Amino acid sequence: MAPSIPEKMKAAALDRFGGPEVLGIKTVPVPACADDEILIRVEAAGVGVWDSLEREGEMASMMEGEPHFPYVPGTDGAGEVVSVGGNVRRFKVGDRVYAASFLSPKGGFYAEFTVAKEKHAARIPKGMKVEQAAALAADGITALQGLEDTLRLQAGQRLLIFGASGGVGHIALQLARRIGARVLAVASGEDGVELARRLGAEVVVEGHHGDVEKACRDFAPDGLDAALVLACNDRCLSALKHVRAGGRIAHPNGVEPIPQGPEGREVIAYDGVPNQKTLERLNELIEAGPFHLEIGQVYAMEEAARAQKEVLQHHLGKLTLRIH
Repeated sequence: MAPSIPEKMKAAALDRFGGPEVLGIKTVPVPACADDEILIRVEAAGVGVWDSLEREGEMASMMEGEPHFPYVPGTDGAGEVVSVGGNVRRFKVGDRVYAASFLSPKGGFYAEFTVAKEKHAARIPKGMKVEQAAALAADGITALQGLEDTLRLQAGQRLLIFGASGGVGHIALQLARRIGARVLAVASGEDGVELARRLGAEVVVEGHHGDVEKACRDFAPDGLDAALVLACNDRCLSALKHVRAGGRIAHPNGVEPIPQGPEGREVIAYDGVPNQKTLERLNELIEAGPFHLEIGQVYAMEEAARAQKEVLQHHLGKLTLRIH
């Protein structure tokens, strides 16, 4: 029997763009499903470093049409399918899914219910808890598209991941190992170093105080084949000099300062774009063996403003909101 769907729901929403104080609990309508969408009863939502930009209105120009208030943020999350659109074939009511929904005019994942396009959702990988899957879509897509689509990473290649203990980085590290690459991880803080080591990096160095250049020389005397840059500082710019001629450097848009490589090294900026093919490949790699999603902290939905402040401070992995 399909669960009953209420007309109204609670959401962490904003009445206007601004600082964290504009984010509060509101009662809003449950969004309606289009033919190519699924309605998800959200159990947990990811908190992204870009969520504060969305809250401040920095992304308003990227939205379809004018934003409607109360506006519900939240790019990704996980939960149970409670309704499906007329053309949906891959999911049925009761399926457990994770999904991405970036700048959706119908509202994001900081709510008890949200809609996502069928092609932007996937079943939760076997063995993964829903609160971990909530942190997977945006960061997993960004990690995998950086490694395979942008860097074209191959087994045996030597890869530098700068920012390896963050949300995208710790996923990228594990995916790169699944692909068969050798990984030099640059992580933040002693806790970040310990996490990267536990996740299978061959060499780990602390990114603020460690000798990153020496680590690069020792790890890849003939030069690094590729670098995925998820955070950038002076040590990062020095490390990129060790990418060999013909090597590739990739970074998601938004990383600052913008990474610069030496001449003859291609530097490619990209966006993580949800699609069915990437999500299916992500599940295939994750389900190939034990996989760890690091949840730095779980907040109640009422603590969304605090979570958005603290996501900009040092933490491991991804932060999440508990919704249901």
